[in-house]
Amino acid sequence: MMELAGRNLASQARIMLGGSVAGRTVVVLCGAGNNGGGGMVAARNLHGWGARVQAVLTGPENVLKVVPKRQWRTLRRLDLAVRPKTGPRSGRPDLIIDAIFGYGFHGKPRSRSARWIEWANRRGCPILALDLPSGLDGTTGIPSTPCVRATATLTLALPKMGLWAPQAAAYVGEMYLADVGVPPQVYRDLGLEFGTPFASSSIIRLEDSQER
Repeated sequence: MMELAGRNLASQARIMLGGSVAGRTVVVLCGAGNNGGGGMVAARNLHGWGARVQAVLTGPENVLKVVPKRQWRTLRRLDLAVRPKTGPRSGRPDLIIDAIFGYGFHGKPRSRSARWIEWANRRGCPILALDLPSGLDGTTGIPSTPCVRATATLTLALPKMGLWAPQAAAYVGEMYLADVGVPPQVYRDLGLEFGTPFASSSIIRLEDSQER
């Protein structure tokens, strides 16, 4: 699922950069959890497609979960990992990918993550958020201070309830939905009616609140 999420995230980044990432600068902000792992997969794919990628770990390396830790080691071997103390080498990248917090986030970002959220919002460049903008509560849609103001959000499998909230709209931007390989039977077992929207593409745009 992490590989699928990251690959779709990289594909959406390529679309936002006009269809090619060759020579473009992309900064990927990665948290220590599985959402961050998806960002790391995207960083690796974008690097393979010719982008100038700088990946930043926004939390302590010693709290990385098992699978993201493997992904981070790969980025370090590829020389894509940026030391947090020095920060990205680009003042204004072509695109920022926000993969700091996932659906499990609640409350307020801690100081280190908060600084990176503020940094991203100050760059004045497009921001693509994975699953939901970091700092936004995925259940209530209430934004914390600070909260990423995304140009677009690529949410996974199904849209999160908080993304529908009116107060979330200014932070979510355009909404896209990505397939991460969850079988239809899983939704049915949860009591959800699910007709797959991914028959023609692994990423679809959600045009309005009814589709969300």
